[in-house]
Amino acid sequence: MASGASSPLLLLPLAAAAVLLLLLAPRGGEARPPPPLHGVRPLAFDEGYAQIFGSGNLALLRDGRRVRLALDESTGSGFASQDLFLHGFFSAAIKLPADYAAGVVVAFYLSNGDVYEKTHDELDFEFLGNVRGREWRVQTNVYGNGSTHAGREERYDLPFDPTDDFHHYSILWTSRRIVFYVDETPIREVVRTAAMGTAFPSKPMSLYATIWDGSSWATLGGRYRVNYKYAPFVAEFADLVIRGCAVDPTAADHHSSAACDARASLESLAVADEQRAAMAAFRRAHTSYSYCHDRRRYPAALPECGGAGDGHGLLPGRMFGPDGMKQQHRRHRAARGRRGGGGVQDDDVM
Repeated sequence: MASGASSPLLLLPLAAAAVLLLLLAPRGGEARPPPPLHGVRPLAFDEGYAQIFGSGNLALLRDGRRVRLALDESTGSGFASQDLFLHGFFSAAIKLPADYAAGVVVAFYLSNGDVYEKTHDELDFEFLGNVRGREWRVQTNVYGNGSTHAGREERYDLPFDPTDDFHHYSILWTSRRIVFYVDETPIREVVRTAAMGTAFPSKPMSLYATIWDGSSWATLGGRYRVNYKYAPFVAEFADLVIRGCAVDPTAADHHSSAACDARASLESLAVADEQRAAMAAFRRAHTSYSYCHDRRRYPAALPECGGAGDGHGLLPGRMFGPDGMKQQHRRHRAARGRRGGGGVQDDDVM
């Protein structure tokens, strides 16, 4: 055989590898993460994270500084922080799956459910996929001490297409407050009050990033399920940031939470005065559901909803219907349905 020729048998493994890379490649081409957030240092995957499920559906790129998670018919995938943290700043630049993504859930969240099964705490960014032509929905939630019976969901329409490029999504958790950010704009602040009691998360948590099948609820209450002919669904994570206080969850004393905040300079990352106008503008323009205004679900509002402690003061009650849905959002949907003569006309409230 001439030296310039290749055996067909040798080409088979290369062809298989090429097919796998094509399957895991996101539709729409390569995207660049935005500039790193000011004042925090991104980590490589092996510096702070570990895969928790998904076998071959997790791929590391760029020397471990970009993570690709895929969902196919066999499984979703996910990773978690190697440590638990008592407070911190947690961030990732995320690019969501494009095209048809109904039923797909991408989550970036803090939880301790594996340690405190009945009294767990949780802070969520959940990204809910949709049918082709409809935008992804973003939801934040707060649970404390197993208070899953009283979800504190808020839902937002984003002012950009999260499938086109990377955008930063961040959570700040201190002993005094919780702040959710999109890029560098705060979109929700939960200030700790005595009325919240143990509903304010106060135990060490791990950071998680996952993609999974939420067909039973994620899109229009389960009306539209994951269609695996569009698989694999690929989400990308970059600029992975953890700035916080790692702790031993089995230790009897986690030391002073205020001291932890001080060591990590967490309060310096809280909402600055000049950011409050931007937060108010985002919330008025893009909040599509607020639990504080859902009188069908909570005839008596949860205690923090009486003031500005959960951003409630930035959202006038006249903006929302009795189900917590934004009035203007509902009118827009109804008009679109009349013009379109059918199709998807409702939103998935819960």
